[in-house]
Amino acid sequence: MHHRCYCILLLCNVRLTFARVIRKKSTEEFSCVPYILALTNCYFYTWYGLPVVSSGWENFTIVTINGLGVLLELSFILIYFWFATATGKKKVAILTTTVTLIFVTCAIISAVVFHDHHHRKILIGSIGLVASVAMYCSPLVAVKQVLKTKSVEFMPFYLSLFSFITSVLWLAYGLLSHDLILGSPNFVGCPLGILQLALYFKYRKRGIMEEPQKWDVEKVEEITKEQLQVVVTDNSPAKI
Repeated sequence: MHHRCYCILLLCNVRLTFARVIRKKSTEEFSCVPYILALTNCYFYTWYGLPVVSSGWENFTIVTINGLGVLLELSFILIYFWFATATGKKKVAILTTTVTLIFVTCAIISAVVFHDHHHRKILIGSIGLVASVAMYCSPLVAVKQVLKTKSVEFMPFYLSLFSFITSVLWLAYGLLSHDLILGSPNFVGCPLGILQLALYFKYRKRGIMEEPQKWDVEKVEEITKEQLQVVVTDNSPAKI
């Protein structure tokens, strides 16, 4: 169940956010930070679930979910990079490269320095826990934008909804499997999901700014030309 909700959450990103980015050929006020932090989270939990860190395939579900997450988040970041400004491209490249190098370094250390699954799980799980908390805190960027503009334009409803549902399910999964490393970050994710939904329902009536339709622009241009012609005619010297 949580596998499906996670996939729906990621697909909502594509449908609601990146469909707009592609359509407008601009990243507008959307931030790349949540997607890069989500990528970091998926990096570490994919490694956490592999037999190198876990004992056998006891966390196979974790590997499949977060492995898919890595592929999708990289796709989102690539789309963001393509349509970002020059400054935005530089920021995305630096952040993505940095988190990837950090992950590779930690993965090598866990595999070479530690020789038992217990200590490897503690190292990678602890870093993954921090990455998860950071990922769940990343929507605060959108929350700040909502409070500033009094508009939910850059905080899609379904993204907030499925973030909350996923947090609840991962919390339940972690508690039932007695794995606090998987469950504890969601003690942060659940309240933040509730906060986003509360803000959405508070400011949803403000509406979402839409770009004017093409025929509206053409109509305004025609009216403006007619008004200018009338002014020119009125100001021209009378013929004798």
